[in-house]
Amino acid sequence: MTQPTLPDTHLTADEDRDDEVSKSQRKRDSTALQKLGATLVSLKLSQIEQLNLPEALLDAVIEAKRLTKNEAVRRQMQYIGRVMRSVDAAPIQAQIDAWNGLNDQETAKQHQLERWRDRLIEDDAALAEFIAQYPACDVQPLRTLIRNTRKERVLNKPLAHYRALFRMLREIMQSAPPTGG
Repeated sequence: MTQPTLPDTHLTADEDRDDEVSKSQRKRDSTALQKLGATLVSLKLSQIEQLNLPEALLDAVIEAKRLTKNEAVRRQMQYIGRVMRSVDAAPIQAQIDAWNGLNDQETAKQHQLERWRDRLIEDDAALAEFIAQYPACDVQPLRTLIRNTRKERVLNKPLAHYRALFRMLREIMQSAPPTGG
């Protein structure tokens, strides 16, 4: 009786080392997934729905939010970590980072908004420049907010108009991309 021949699936020593991941690295990866899972559980239900999670992960997260006993929560969090091993966590983490303002692009936008707000308050010529870049904006409410913000500063009043100006600028800049320089 002859033995069937098996395909040669042995790896060379170099190939074997490339595929190995250290136990420490696997532990770090597992811990990171569990932390991301804990973050998911802490989100509002509306935010969780926006993430378009796979059904198994979505069910596990919703179940964890429902649980109150410490041991049950701990086991559910471990289960979420296990489920997350089969999910691409990068887009989930990117969305959470964007919500938390940790995204570099979002941070740059925030800084640009702050610079525009400060320039508009300090310099009358900045308004003409802003209007040139965002011609679709409604100029009159913008002028009123700038004027009220200046008064607010002079009178040392709470910064309600200052914040309202920031919100208006954000709406303008999100609704229409800048035209030219």
